[in-house]
Amino acid sequence: MPQTLLLRLPSPGQDETEWLTLDENGLPATVRQRGPLALAAAIARSAKVIALAPATQILLAEPELPPGSGIKLARAVPFALEEQLTEDIDQLSFAIGRRRAGGGTPVAVVSHAVLQRWVSDLSAVGIEPVAVYADMALLPENPGQTLLWLENGRLAVRRPGMLPFAVELTPVTEALIVAGVIADPLEAGAAPRVLENVILYATREEWGRVQDEFEGLLEKFDSLKIQLLTDGPLPWLARELAGTEAVNLLQGEFTRATDYGARWLRWRNAAFLAVALLGVHVAAEALQIHKANHQSATLDGQIAQVFSASMPTEKMLDPRRQMQSQLDRIRRSGPGPQYFLRTLKALSGAVSDTPKTTIDALSFREQSLDMKVTAPSLAALSHISQFVGKQGLTAEIQSSTPTASGVEAHMQLRAAGSGKHR
Repeated sequence: MPQTLLLRLPSPGQDETEWLTLDENGLPATVRQRGPLALAAAIARSAKVIALAPATQILLAEPELPPGSGIKLARAVPFALEEQLTEDIDQLSFAIGRRRAGGGTPVAVVSHAVLQRWVSDLSAVGIEPVAVYADMALLPENPGQTLLWLENGRLAVRRPGMLPFAVELTPVTEALIVAGVIADPLEAGAAPRVLENVILYATREEWGRVQDEFEGLLEKFDSLKIQLLTDGPLPWLARELAGTEAVNLLQGEFTRATDYGARWLRWRNAAFLAVALLGVHVAAEALQIHKANHQSATLDGQIAQVFSASMPTEKMLDPRRQMQSQLDRIRRSGPGPQYFLRTLKALSGAVSDTPKTTIDALSFREQSLDMKVTAPSLAALSHISQFVGKQGLTAEIQSSTPTASGVEAHMQLRAAGSGKHR
């Protein structure tokens, strides 16, 4: 079994790549190395290559998708995630993992152009990875503990039983507030929150920069443990590689081409044995296919019955879109427009009262207004929240990212008594 070369692609604004060679047991065979990507190409020729991409450019989610697989399942993913996406779905690449026992299906979303650039950079030096994972996806899960990973101003968070996520914001206190790890002091009168047990992973240099800040926040945690990554994060992440269920971004058009001719000589004996078993297997598979076709025909009949009962005067062409269109017309005739105008009026007043603040994108559904906003500071975002709060609405910061002009954030506005919209 060949060695594994674990590559960590550089984050935006950085040039150097990190890599580590793992032996057949998944243990480091060399020390961590750092340098131009071309230096790792010589090792890659004799090793299986796995690349880790910066998770700040990747959305990790776990929606509940309808039964199915292949193209049918892939088509359902953008609709399941449309409330979390700010870009055109035609410019995004969706990778799907294995459905979990609880019903959720791991999904990774990345800009098509960004993924193409990663693959092209690797191919330019002769590296063809078998998988590309989000680096944050290899964060270990610790029952009863909230795990934090701090690196270069990025705070990655993973709670038990939940997907990891990252916040790019400094100082670290602001990142902890936005991530929901500690309480926001601006939320006066809010109900006391349960303090979290936290384990922080950081390099010695990173810890030296934030030690004083964390020591001033000790009362915000139930417990705080520090784990120093003396050899950097790559060997730590490599421990989770063998058992990872991370979603491989190389799907669809990015699926790695396999040299079957070169592999034939090594696998031909196993292939002959597989052919001997194939005849027995074909009969069982044919029975399963017949059963699946029967179930599909039954479902199609049920859909036709529901459509005929709901819309008897229309011809069934695309039942989902036709019924969705009818539902939208019903909603537009209800209280939705009035609520939308009220929400828009409150937002307009908040933006006018907050200098140098702009709204980049808006999406309104189910009496909830999602928006992408650019503000000069986190305090400006807090001012917007307080302003709309006086109008009987609730504003919540979903995520934020520092930019050259201030802060870019995703916010959600809804009625103060309504449930959170996802």
